[in-house]
Amino acid sequence: MTFHQFRHSSGWKFNRRVLRFLLWRRRHVSDTAFLFIVATVIGLLAGAGAFVLKRLVAGVSGLLVAGLHSMSANWVLLIIPLAGILLTGVFCRYVIRMKLAHGVRQLMKNLSEKIYRLRAALTVTPILASTITLGFGGSAGSEGPIAYAGAAIGSNLGRVMRFSPRMMMVIVGCGAGAGIAGIFKSPLGGVLFTLEVLRLPLSTVSVLVLLVSCITAGMTAYMLSGCTLDIPFAQGTGFDSSLLPYVLCLGLFCGAYSLYYSHVMKSVGTILYRISSPWVRNLAGGAILALLVFLFPVLYGEGYGTVGKVINGDFSTLLNDSLFAGCGGQWSLVLFTGGALLVKCFATSATNNGGGVSGDFAPTLFAGCMGGFFFASLLNGLFGLHLPEASFAYFAMAGVMAGAIRAPLMAIFLTCEMGAAYSYFLPLMITATVSFGVVRLFTADSFFSRHSDRNNGLVARLRDLRKG
Repeated sequence: MTFHQFRHSSGWKFNRRVLRFLLWRRRHVSDTAFLFIVATVIGLLAGAGAFVLKRLVAGVSGLLVAGLHSMSANWVLLIIPLAGILLTGVFCRYVIRMKLAHGVRQLMKNLSEKIYRLRAALTVTPILASTITLGFGGSAGSEGPIAYAGAAIGSNLGRVMRFSPRMMMVIVGCGAGAGIAGIFKSPLGGVLFTLEVLRLPLSTVSVLVLLVSCITAGMTAYMLSGCTLDIPFAQGTGFDSSLLPYVLCLGLFCGAYSLYYSHVMKSVGTILYRISSPWVRNLAGGAILALLVFLFPVLYGEGYGTVGKVINGDFSTLLNDSLFAGCGGQWSLVLFTGGALLVKCFATSATNNGGGVSGDFAPTLFAGCMGGFFFASLLNGLFGLHLPEASFAYFAMAGVMAGAIRAPLMAIFLTCEMGAAYSYFLPLMITATVSFGVVRLFTADSFFSRHSDRNNGLVARLRDLRKG
C-alpha cells in the first residue's frame, strides 16, 4: 500500500481522529483525570468479559453433563475432560497459534521485563480457550485467562492513547486486577492481586486508579449476573469465640495441606514438562484429569456449585455421579472428601500443565472448602464435637488460598467478598494468617516462582522485589 492509498484508508482516518482527540485531551483533561477515565472503561470491559467467560463455561458444561445419572458412575467422564484438553491444544496450536497457558505467570514475566504491549488478540483468545478447558471439565479456575485478557485490554487502550511506559504499567495492572475483580466479584480481591501477587510498585494515585478499575469491574459483573453472588454464605450471624482454638488448628491444617498442594503441583508439572511432544503431554495430562474426575466428579470444572452447597450446609450431593453414589453415612462423606482433597492438586496440575488454559486461584478455594469440611467432620466423628462443618469449610477457603498462593491479604478479602460474610472476617483472618505462617516456616518462595515454567528472569525479579 502506498502512502497516498493509506491516507485515504480507514486506518489513516482512525489515527487522525485519535490524534485530534489526544490533542484536545491534553489541552482540557489532566493526565491523572484521564487515567481515572480510562481505568473506568477498562473496568467495564473486563467486568463484561468476566461475565461472558462465566456464561460460556456454564453453557458448555451444562450441555455436556446434562444427561448424567446422579446416583451412579458416569463413564462418559472418562472422555469429556480428555477431549477438552486435546481440543484446547488444537485451538491454541492451529486456530489462534498462540501459547496461552499460565496466563498469570506470563503476565508477571512481561511486567518484570517491562513489556507492556500485549497483542490485541489476547483480549479474546484466553476467554475462548478457557471456555473449552473448563467447560469440558478442566479442574482449575478462570481467573488466569481473564486476568491476562484484562491486562491486554488495558495494554491496547493505553497504546491507542499513547501512554508513557509508566502509565502503561499502571493501566496493565488495572486490567489484570479488574479481571480478577470481575471473575470473583471482589473489588478488593482484584486490588490485592495486583499489589500482592503482581507486586507492582504503584503510587497512592495509581492505587486509587486501580481501585476504580476493580470496583467498576466487580460491579459490572455483579449487575450483569442479576446482582447475585457465586457462593453466597448464609450460615449464622457471627463468629462464636469458643471456636477460636479449633480455628487456630484449622489454620495449621491448611498450612500443612498448602505445602503438600504446592509440592504436588510442582512435581506433576515437572514430570509433564519433561514430555517433549505437546500432543503426548496433552494426552498424559488429559488422561490423569479424566481418571480423577471419573473417580471424584466434584472435581469437574471450577467447582463453585459444590462449594456453594457445602458452605451452606448441603452435603447430600457430594457423592452424586460417582462410584460411591448411594453410600450413606457421615464417614462415607469424610472419606470421599478426604480423597478429593488429596487428588485435587493432581487434577489441577494435570489441567494447567497438560495443555489447558486456566487459573490457579479457584482450585485453592475448592480445596479449602473440601479441607475445612473434612477437618470439622473428622473431629466431630472422632471426638464427639459439634463443629460447624459448613463454617469451617468457608474459613479454610481463605486458609488454603493464603498458604498455597502465598497471598494472605488477597485470600482474606477475596473470600470475604465472595461470600458476603463480613461478620466472619475474624476467623477468615486467623485461618489465613496461621496457614501462611506455617508455609513461610518451610519456604520463602512465592507460588509463581516455584511453579513458573522455568523463567529464571521472573524468579530473579521476584527475589529482588522480596529483598526490596
